[in-house]
This record gives sequence, C-alpha cells and structure tokens, in this order.
Amino acid sequence: MVGCSRLSLAYYSLTVAHLISPPSLKSLSGSSLKSFSILPLSPINASPPLVESLQGPALTPSSSSPAALLPSNPIQSNPTPRESLPRATKMKEYWTALASLMGAFAFLQGVLHAVFPAELRAAVARLLGRLTRGLSPYCYFDVTEMDGMSTNEIYDAVQLYLSSTAAPASGARLSLSRPLNASSFTFGLAASDRVSDSFAGAAVTWEHVVAPRQGQGFSWRPLPEEKRRFTLRIRRGDRDKLLPAYLDHILAAAAEIRRRSKDRLLYTNARGGAMDARGLPWDPVPFKHPSTFDTLAMDPARKAAIMADLRDFAGGSAFYERTGRAWKRGYLLYGPPGTGKSSMIAAMANFLGYDVYDLELTEVGSNAELRKLLMKTTSKSIIVIEDIDCSVDLTNRAKPAAAAPAPRPRPGIDGGIEQDGGAGSAARSITLSGLLNFTDGLWSCCGAERIFVFTTNHVEKLDPALLRSGRMDMHIFMSYCTFPALRILLKNYLGFQSDGELDGGAEEAVLRGLEEWVDAAEITPADVSEVLIKNRRSGKAEAMRELLDVLKDRAAGKRQRGGGASAAAETGKEAGGENEEEEEEKRALESPKEGKEQAGIDSCGDGHDDVAEAKKEV
Repeated sequence: MVGCSRLSLAYYSLTVAHLISPPSLKSLSGSSLKSFSILPLSPINASPPLVESLQGPALTPSSSSPAALLPSNPIQSNPTPRESLPRATKMKEYWTALASLMGAFAFLQGVLHAVFPAELRAAVARLLGRLTRGLSPYCYFDVTEMDGMSTNEIYDAVQLYLSSTAAPASGARLSLSRPLNASSFTFGLAASDRVSDSFAGAAVTWEHVVAPRQGQGFSWRPLPEEKRRFTLRIRRGDRDKLLPAYLDHILAAAAEIRRRSKDRLLYTNARGGAMDARGLPWDPVPFKHPSTFDTLAMDPARKAAIMADLRDFAGGSAFYERTGRAWKRGYLLYGPPGTGKSSMIAAMANFLGYDVYDLELTEVGSNAELRKLLMKTTSKSIIVIEDIDCSVDLTNRAKPAAAAPAPRPRPGIDGGIEQDGGAGSAARSITLSGLLNFTDGLWSCCGAERIFVFTTNHVEKLDPALLRSGRMDMHIFMSYCTFPALRILLKNYLGFQSDGELDGGAEEAVLRGLEEWVDAAEITPADVSEVLIKNRRSGKAEAMRELLDVLKDRAAGKRQRGGGASAAAETGKEAGGENEEEEEEKRALESPKEGKEQAGIDSCGDGHDDVAEAKKEV
C-alpha cells in the first residue's frame, strides 16, 4: 500500500514535470511514460510479481538517474543529449519536492481538524492575534454600519467625510450617489478600499471592509445582506491626541456636508398655532430663492462688511463659548419699500446655507405660543419677522396709549367663536415683553447658530428696547438706489460682463447721465429693475436711455412737489396770519356783549338767591 502510494505520487510528479519541462525532458521520458501508463496504479488489481517488480530496486533512493525510476522499455528511443540531463533532473526534483510538501501540508491540516476542535482553534487564533497586536505599533478601531438594530451615526459621518475630503485627494475609488431631496451628488468609498488622512499633525488610515453576512433567522427588521465597517488605524502614541477630537471633527464636517447638499427649506407657522401630522407647528416648503450677494443691488463696500460679519458669526462657536454669550445675532433691515430687504434675507440664507423661518405674529395667540414656536426651530436657521411695525402693537411705550380697540372675534379651540376682549384677552395676545424675551431672554438660548432678522419701513415707530444691542446687533439701512447699485443692476439685467465693458461702450454718455440723475430721482432698486425688464429686448443703449428719461422725470416731479409744498406752506402761513387777525377782531367785538350777558346772568342769579332766602325765612 505504501509502495503504491509512493508510486502514484511519483507518477503524478513526473506527469506534471512532463507537461511543463523543456523538450529535452519530454523526449527523455516520452517512451518511459508510454510504457509506464499501461501499468495499473491500484495494488488491488495488480499481481504480486508485478508489485514486487515495481517495489524493486527501480524505486530505491540510491537510484538517482531518471531512467532508474522507470521500468525498462525494450523499445529504445532517440538518445537525449547529455548536456540537457542536469537541468531536467533539477526540474524533476523541484516538482517532486513541491508535490511532497503539498501532500504533507494537506495531511497536517486534516490531522489538526480531526484532533483539535473548532473552539480550540478559534481560541488559539485569538491568542495569536493578541500577541501580534501587542507587538504592533498601531492600534485599530472598528466603526460598524449597524449598532444593534439601528444605524450607526458615526459610520455615515465617516463615509461622508472620507468621500469628500480624504478620498479625492488620495485617488481612491468612489461610488456615486444622490440622496433623496438633495441638490448635489455625494461620493462614497468603495468596498475594500483604503485611504489616508491627517489630523493635528498625525497620520491615520481608514479601510472600508465589506463581508457577506451569515444567514439570519426571522426578524421584523431585516438586516443588510453585507456587513460593512470602517477600520481606523492610528499610532499608539497619537491616541490621546486624536481621540475624541478627530471624531468630533468628522461629525462636524459631515453635518456641514449634509447641510450643504440638502435643499434649504422655508418654514411658516401654521394658522392659529395648529400642529401638522408630525406634531410640529411649522409648515415647510423648498426654498428656491436665487438672490445672492453678487446680484444684490447695494454698495459693494457695505455688502463686503455684511458678508464679513456673517462669516465671523458662522465660524464663531469658540468665541461665543469663551465670552459666555448665546450663539445668535440680530439684524434690523429698515428703509423705504422696494429697497431689497427681502432679497437681502434670501442672500443671507444662500450665503450661509441656513433654513428660513418666516414668523407671522398675527397668527400667534400668546407669549407662551411664541416660546413654543422658538423651541421648535432648528440650529443654523434665520428667524424672520417682516414689517414688525405693522404686525402687532409694538410701538414706542413713551407715546400716549391709544384707545383700546374693539374686541374682534377669533376661532376658539373647540371650534366656537371667542372675543379678544374681556379678562382673558391679555393672556391671548403678544406683548412687547414677550417678544423681547423671544429675541434676547433665556428662551433664546434653546438652540445655537441662529439669526434674528426684523424688517420695517418706519424704524421710528419701534420701541427703543427692541433696537438695542443684544437684540438687534446690526442695523442695515436699505436706501434708495445709488450709482454703484445701479451698475450692478445694469450688469444683471442687460448682460454686461464686466465694468470695463460697461464703462468703455457706446453708452458712456448715457452712463454719465445716469450717475448724475440717480441720486436726485430717489428711485428704489425695484423700480429700476422694472424699467430694465420692460426694455431689455430693445437693446442695451435703448434700455439705458429709457432709464435715464425715467430718472429725469422723477427728479422733475420731486422738484415740483417740493416747490408746491414750500409755496403751500408760505400761503398757509399768510392765511394763518390773516385768520388770526380776523379772530382777534371778532373776539374784541363780541367781548362787550359777553360782558353784558354775563352781568345779566349774575344779577338774575342774585335775585333768585334773595327770593330763596326769603322763602327759607318764612
């Protein structure tokens, strides 16, 4: 049995050597293999003399010649050159040793699986892994996709962070996707890929590992078919420096990427404080306003100052924490109607990437309801109250109080009609104190990175307590259209690509006229935009000339109104003087009559008094 096994192994080794050896070896062993192939390999069907002949001196270790290992063949083949025999012999010995080694390895593996149980082998593997990790200068951390039955937040954050920062720089393979309600594409790290990153001067390595999940039983919430995880490798000396600061940096960066890629929303409070299906008092719609600071009609220097202030606010987390201030800021936009206050709010939202909450104060029933609305707003948002002087009665408290308005009906909670008047009307109305606490009280700290924006056309009507620093930190006057703002509007609506094209064109004389008349006309950017929209198909020169005519007409009309007003004032003064003289003459003529009548009344009164006294005496 042993001899036949060795013979079989030698036969297969020679067969492999025959297939890959050079032609000299093939010619050497060709005839021998032919004669050898007719021999039976199994000792069961072989006769004893044949087996003994196979186990004879042809297989002894002393036989070093290839011909000695093969049975003799009466048919002699062509002799092989002697110079090729050493190379063929080495190749045969190499493949024979390799086959023996593979057989020994398979035998040893079978013995290990048969003798040692799987639990013992797993324990030994864990022990060897621990010894290897103990000697390694690195430490490893696994971030799995699933944390029990819920999704791991850190896994999603790491995938977003690596796909947008580290992966593109390292040339890794990425998977492209676009989430629901997103305005941009996102990139994910492909399976079994590895990227490098650095933080605080320390190098880190991330590896994305994907493995098939074992068969799972019945579950109400099926798990993914694949197990995914990120493996973080860092040096042991950098552990205290990287953790947890590096993970906090990843979470913050992922939140910023998610916010940038998500569509912004515009919220408005529901009518009467009603809740939606999710229990929220805000109704959202997609915010698609295209206004930016590049298209905003305003002096470039003032725009740069506002943008710098917004940039400092968005990146001032450490500053506000160090100074002990709530992370919020207030802006007051005031000026005539049509000067771009709403466009300024949209430009701020697009510049920062914040959501917008449009608060309608007339739909808020009480101060408590106002606080609830504030608590339901998210961070990184702009809370807007437009035309605050027209929403509710928040005028200057120094002025005399006006008469109380008549009670007006309002829908009640039970569906009936209630009156605002009565003892409970004060509890169902917004007060100035409630609005001040909303913007600068303790409730204003329920959230971070929020901006309050108030707009008004008449800033003099607002209470000074509402305008002080801490509530409205920055006051922005939205003035009439100036010449720098007019240049921006001309480039936006007429298609001028640069200032050089606008200054050096054929419309240079018209442009100088616009610069001369724009301040005197006191025209709003909305009116200028309307004129340019109506005439944009007529050509650039014609549209600018039409705008110049409009500016001249408005300036002339303003001058006439100013002259008429001054003349009316002078005429009123003269008429007032004449009327005063006539009134004095009338009073002088009527004074004797009034004296006589008063004297008669007094005398009649004295007579009645005497009669009364006489009656009392009787």
